[in-house]
Amino acid sequence: MQRSYQIVSIIDKRRPLARKIENVEANLRSIATALHQLEKHRDVLLAKVDDPGTKGRLREIDCSAIQQNIDMELVTLSNLRSRFSRDTLNVGVVGRARQGKSRLLQSLTGLTTSEIPDGEHQHCTGVRSTIHHNHTETHAEVWFHSERSFLDEVIAPYYEQLRLGSRPISIQEFADSPLPSHLSSQAVAQSKYEHLLRYHRYLDKYRDALLEASPRRIPRQDIREYVAQDTQDGQRIYFNYLAVREVKIFCPFPNQDISKVALVDMPGLGDTGIGDAERMIKTLGRDIDIVLFVRMPTAMGDFWGTEDVELYDMASSALMELPVKEWSFMVLNHVSSVSGKDDNQRNCQSLAETRTEKHIEVVDCITADCADAEESNAHILDRVLDYLTRRIDVLDRQYASSCQDRLNQLQKMLKVELDKAHDTWRQTSQDNWFPEFVRLFDKLWTDLTGGLEALLSTLILDRDVDDKNFKPAVETAIQDCRTDTGIPTLQEIERRARKTGSYDIAYAEYLHEVRTYLSKRFLSLDTALKESLEADKSKVVSVLVQEGKLGKLADGEGSEFLKAFAEHIPDNLSGLRLGFQTLATFDLQYRGLVQHRIRKYLDVLDPDRTPFKLRGNFIDLAFDLRSKRLVDTRKPDAEGILKNLKLAQAEAVNNCEKELKTLLQEPSQAGFAIVEEFVDRVLRAEGVKAEWQIFLQEVAADVWSNEFDLTIRVAQLRGDWLKVVDQVAKASSPEAVNFSK
Repeated sequence: MQRSYQIVSIIDKRRPLARKIENVEANLRSIATALHQLEKHRDVLLAKVDDPGTKGRLREIDCSAIQQNIDMELVTLSNLRSRFSRDTLNVGVVGRARQGKSRLLQSLTGLTTSEIPDGEHQHCTGVRSTIHHNHTETHAEVWFHSERSFLDEVIAPYYEQLRLGSRPISIQEFADSPLPSHLSSQAVAQSKYEHLLRYHRYLDKYRDALLEASPRRIPRQDIREYVAQDTQDGQRIYFNYLAVREVKIFCPFPNQDISKVALVDMPGLGDTGIGDAERMIKTLGRDIDIVLFVRMPTAMGDFWGTEDVELYDMASSALMELPVKEWSFMVLNHVSSVSGKDDNQRNCQSLAETRTEKHIEVVDCITADCADAEESNAHILDRVLDYLTRRIDVLDRQYASSCQDRLNQLQKMLKVELDKAHDTWRQTSQDNWFPEFVRLFDKLWTDLTGGLEALLSTLILDRDVDDKNFKPAVETAIQDCRTDTGIPTLQEIERRARKTGSYDIAYAEYLHEVRTYLSKRFLSLDTALKESLEADKSKVVSVLVQEGKLGKLADGEGSEFLKAFAEHIPDNLSGLRLGFQTLATFDLQYRGLVQHRIRKYLDVLDPDRTPFKLRGNFIDLAFDLRSKRLVDTRKPDAEGILKNLKLAQAEAVNNCEKELKTLLQEPSQAGFAIVEEFVDRVLRAEGVKAEWQIFLQEVAADVWSNEFDLTIRVAQLRGDWLKVVDQVAKASSPEAVNFSK
């Protein structure tokens, strides 16, 4: 079991590196985004800059090659991360159809043709399967294509390679539309077209599988229906495989020493399905640690053919960072017979001796009977696993080092372009605009402070004066309360009493209604409060526009102008931004200033708190001789209700009027207070003058366009360009693309 511990140790050592690679991938994407922004900014500048030298240097910056390299490295890093994230070491079994590939996997796993199909006629295996050791009963997990991945990854390549026109954009379109006629007379093209016809002809037999959730657990006896094209007796009646993306089979391996080793069975090559070779290359590069090429020489004589060399070259192209000879074995499938007539031993030896002539170089060439479990484990698997445990750590380091070397080279390429970008915009005499800016800023500061201080002097004179908006609004509201009381007529009271069955109930209901009607009249005060405050804000804006010449920096009036102006101020100028935000968002509301002040005077219109009762006054009590106790002699009626409602409503209005008259100066005082707060924050606070200067440097071309519009804009363009360049430089530091430390 020592070897199994070694394998676990290798897997554990890989995981930290996988996390580092994930960080580098994220950094590469950030670099790609930053480069894209740099190129967009460069294109904008080319339309704005007049200087020929600057334009020429801008055009020399070319990040396209770097972007392409980043795209390629992201693919490689994804493969490397996948390799280092796996819980198993993966052995891939590759070969053309009918070479003994499936027999070898059956021998190594103890599975049968029910789970790992083999056949003597046509291509049998339909999809890639990964076989994992598991102590549970044998079962499979099936991952299906979605409708979109099926169209994009399976169907579209046929339309593109065979030039069949526009590909279908939905499964329904694929089902409803007849396939375009295929005009090529070449046999290979015709054969590929037949594959597409199979997908189209049998769509109704596997279409439902495209809607299946993945993964789906499949019992042992049903596995063949999802990985094979035909039954064990050769009937081609299975079509589920056409919708399957991948299958994972879990079973107890006979050899417990390989519990952390997974075997990957790939469909036999040599058929003419489009995309098979590409999928094999992708699998080898992403999911395989070592590959076994399986070749079964014929007994009648055999040689290394073009297909063998092409298969080897495909595997080699899957992982450019490692020579395929360091992570592959050749397995020559020895088939013997009692008579010796069909024994291919001699041709196995011949192919072993001549493989280097075709430049098929592997770690070792092994001759063994793939159908013999004992021989397959002892002669093939043991030798492969011994090599893996001895060499995989070295191969991992070599693979990672190769990727890191390219990333280091990529970082150097980036530095060259960034150095060019930094040197693109050389400073000119036109850039020396700051002395003029200081002069203009000093004048603006003087005018602005003078204007705001003068405004404060005016507002303080009116601070203790009745507000000109609020006072008439109060008078109007009180007058409305007295002329439109909401009190019912005698007839209405009688009807309500009959409806409710009681004068007492009718009276209670009318108290609530009159109170509600009365309180609604005061809601109009909210508009007056806002108008008063908005008038003060507009006075501030007038100073900013007329004295400060800041009208070009924001649109609107009053609060809208102040909000827009605040948004224009960068977050790092927090003191200045807060001053504008505070004034812009400050508000006076009826509910906050007035409502609670007058609400207590409405208690007189509350049934539980009103002093105006329908019965119970002492003057209405008499001594009843029969009962020998005081009784209420007054009977409730509509007139009593009407009288009490009028008295209660009048008292409420009078008291509200008295309270509101004490508030007539509040809006003026609040307006002065918030404007003074604004002036304190934007003129008098520590460091705020420096914030104004920083802010106005950024927008100087808008504020003083007549004075030095072109000069400032050129300097601002230069500053903006260098900011973007610095962002790319920060994103592409050597540490950002290094996972080896």
